[in-house]
Amino acid sequence: MAGIGYQSKTRISRVLIANRGEIVSRILRTLKSMRIEGVVIYTDEDADKPYVRQADFSFRLSGHHLEETHLNQDKIIRLATLSGADAIHPGYGFLSENADFAEKCQANGFIWIGPNPKVMQKMADKVVARNIAQEIGIPILGASQIEGDLLKADLDQFTFPILLKAAAGGGGRGMRVVRNQEEWPNQLATATKEAHLAFGDGRLFAEDFIDEARHVEVQVLGDQHGSLIHLFERECSIQRRYQKIIEESPSPSISAETREALTQAAVKLARHVGYDNAGTIEFLVDPMGQFYYIETNARLQVEHPVTESITGIDLVEQQIKIAAGEPLNLTQKDIHLSGHAIECRICAEDPKHDFSPSPGKLSYYSRAGGRNIRVDDAVTSGSSISSQFDSLIAKVIAHGPTRSDALSKTRQALTETVVHGIPNNIAYLNEVIAHQAVHKGYYPTNFIQFHHKELIQNIENKAGNGLAPVLLGAYAFIVTAIHDQT
Repeated sequence: MAGIGYQSKTRISRVLIANRGEIVSRILRTLKSMRIEGVVIYTDEDADKPYVRQADFSFRLSGHHLEETHLNQDKIIRLATLSGADAIHPGYGFLSENADFAEKCQANGFIWIGPNPKVMQKMADKVVARNIAQEIGIPILGASQIEGDLLKADLDQFTFPILLKAAAGGGGRGMRVVRNQEEWPNQLATATKEAHLAFGDGRLFAEDFIDEARHVEVQVLGDQHGSLIHLFERECSIQRRYQKIIEESPSPSISAETREALTQAAVKLARHVGYDNAGTIEFLVDPMGQFYYIETNARLQVEHPVTESITGIDLVEQQIKIAAGEPLNLTQKDIHLSGHAIECRICAEDPKHDFSPSPGKLSYYSRAGGRNIRVDDAVTSGSSISSQFDSLIAKVIAHGPTRSDALSKTRQALTETVVHGIPNNIAYLNEVIAHQAVHKGYYPTNFIQFHHKELIQNIENKAGNGLAPVLLGAYAFIVTAIHDQT
């Protein structure tokens, strides 16, 4: 059945990308391949980003705070109207899962490149989505919605530890583990504040917490005519502060039987709610292999490149075609796993100091290259990483015929990636990829928490061997000199 609020097949000729950073460059790449014009919006802080020059049209987004810029719905729609765009792609983050914004875009005559807003509304609220999953027989973890005066909630209803989660969004914002009643007031206040700042909605719920869980998610794709398929799963268990830093596909930690059950559960849920466009159904898997539905991300994921690598399918292209009313030209039989892919998020952060953000200017940046190495970024030497936005610098994606080959290519790509001027996590990512537990393919979401000191010590040992600092200093001098002459 066609999604409510959509029209019959239509031509998309100009798309405004309501976002910033690497996802803008990535969407532009597909738009150009489809011969569709791309419109970008940018703040003063991003005026030097490559995509501002690469786009067919660029418009300055005035203001200094998110509420004035990337979260200002009316301002974005005015610029879309001014640009002559006929469609809006929200990317990820910001307004990408905001059903009100999606409806406003449609009401102003724009094609929304994303799921039906009514479905978005259902799935964006984690409490509602959990109830839907439970109704159709998909396992969920026990949870309680927090009502009334949050600081005076009846703690007797909880068996600690529990996980506080924002009801209105994901991405690790508004998530806090509470291990006992003494931690409750501070963790609750912090989670509420984070949820409100990230989503404009401070509602929380408390969910049972699994210490040794793995985070496995399923990519789904559906059209407006009732067709819906999955593109297998991604393992996203390597996280810091409940935010992913390494993802891979397929998952090395689940059996073929679990893969089949997991993907079918995702398709069942998506079909039940009438889902269309690209989306991700997320699960936790316990040490016994039992999985539990946790949330749906009604948008494109940061880690979508690993799925594109192992399936050969351009998800942004599919999003655009589906939004234009085209029927899905793929069936489940057309989707095959080809090799293994790993993505690492290179961030401006200091792992030695609790991954604290390290904004500043990139005095030199050089990306990795080579066969089956993909780098999604939006920076060059001299670019600045703002304290206002996410600390992501680049995503390095390696694809190989086997997982072992993908791991080897990932290490090589990280070694070849050069970032100077600000603290970053490249060395840390390399240590994670080299770790024995990662090579064995079984690592829970508390991997970083458990191995962090060991990983930092490994970095310091290598930096203190006497030769490494000399080589690094010489290399930095050479690449900086080359940059200055070009």
